[in-house]
Amino acid sequence: MRQIKIIVERHPDGYVAYPLGVKGAVVGEGDTYDEALANVRSAIHFHVETFGRDVLELDPPVLEAFVAEAGVEG
Repeated sequence: MRQIKIIVERHPDGYVAYPLGVKGAVVGEGDTYDEALANVRSAIHFHVETFGRDVLELDPPVLEAFVAEAGVEG
């Protein structure tokens, strides 16, 4: 089983989750963190089932993910 890093963002109207290191657009959303995570897991499964395991073959793979902030004028 391959481990995939998933980003979950909290917005005023719910949560959005998306995987790192997957070819193509895969997104899940929900009213809660757990809903968004469950939805993106299901979306990843469907994506692999539809397009094949090659969508998981990234070279080089994502080793770590970080969140940072930067100030922007505007």
